[in-house]
Amino acid sequence: MKIGICNELFQGWPIAQIFEYAARLGYGGVEIAPFTLADSVRDISSGKREEIRRAAAERGIEIIGLHWLLVKPEGLYINHPEPEIRRRTKEYLQELIHFCADLGGKILSHGSPKQRTIQEGWNFEEGWKRARETFEDCLPTAEERGVTYCIEPLTRSNTNFINTVEEALRLVAEINHPNFQMLVDCRSAEENEGSAAEAVREALTSGHLRHVHLNDVSGRGPGFGEVAFSPILKELSKGNYSGWASVEVFEFDRDPQTIASRSIGYLQGILEALG
Repeated sequence: MKIGICNELFQGWPIAQIFEYAARLGYGGVEIAPFTLADSVRDISSGKREEIRRAAAERGIEIIGLHWLLVKPEGLYINHPEPEIRRRTKEYLQELIHFCADLGGKILSHGSPKQRTIQEGWNFEEGWKRARETFEDCLPTAEERGVTYCIEPLTRSNTNFINTVEEALRLVAEINHPNFQMLVDCRSAEENEGSAAEAVREALTSGHLRHVHLNDVSGRGPGFGEVAFSPILKELSKGNYSGWASVEVFEFDRDPQTIASRSIGYLQGILEALG
């Protein structure tokens, strides 16, 4: 198991400074939210991509991949009834796959609740089919670039589309492609399913777990709230999980140094106790 951290926590920091600080704390990787770098990844030149990749490598940091995929640009939606909106969305998702691979990343974490919610008046099963087709059309590019696309069950307070491990696994089974898998977000799993540890166990048992987001139901980092992460990390260890687990926070009421340092200290303490 490898511990990483998401970059949007460090608002306003140059990306190289984030890599340097994460490495100093003991994180092995950084997961990038594309909207923190540009409104569209199309605006990030090949030279800039190589610069980001080199900056991470020089500091011993692996770029894990991307998340918060569709925050920007505006107007994208994976299961919208309008074919033109879905076409633009598919094209941009393919751009994100290329961007991820250009940085050396291997994982795309698909959350983006506002760009997937089934709106009032839409047929749910039709929306499910449209989302499936959107992902299916992107997977040849993912396979070509060696990127795994992961669907993320999210809390019902954020979206009504794919909230549980079971629902994510249904989509994974229907798409049936090695480059389409799933991740577990601890905050959402704890809220939706009552136990993030049990959600992790279910996902591990399926053989389709490729990524984990570590966060508390409060939106804070591990160790800052009520969720006990020992059972979660124990399940990952028992399941011989060797992928990334990224600290992802939504509440920035502490400074990034405090959040990042206390989170990894808490997690490392648990991992050392587990042996």
